[in-house]
Amino acid sequence: MPTESRQTILIVDDEPTNIAVLNAMLNKHYKVKAALNGNDALKIAQSDNKPDLILLDVIMEKPDGFDVCATLKSQPATQHIPIIFVTALTEVKNDRKGIELGAVDVFSKPYSAPIILKRLENHFELINLKQSTRTGNATLD
Repeated sequence: MPTESRQTILIVDDEPTNIAVLNAMLNKHYKVKAALNGNDALKIAQSDNKPDLILLDVIMEKPDGFDVCATLKSQPATQHIPIIFVTALTEVKNDRKGIELGAVDVFSKPYSAPIILKRLENHFELINLKQSTRTGNATLD
């Protein structure tokens, strides 16, 4: 588990209870920020203190999670932030839509803490590898 360089996760959900559940699961391992709607999520993601990863609910008032993802992936300043959808939707077409919009994964509700923590650990390993590769490539230019 990452401890020395605690990455920041932004949880976006319009249900405070869902944020509380994820926060309780994650705050021992990560810095956690929260947003109760898509507009606040966009402001946080576009700020100077960007999250390292976003857990984004799909079903919210407009902008919904799909809209937020599309907006973030369309902007150079935020397009590299990994997005994981968290959803109670069970149809494969919703998972596919999220992935096509640029999400890196989908977590289904209800949550399993050990599985989510391990999957996040794996995603942060990938994030660190990508950042190392970008840094290495930049020094070659």
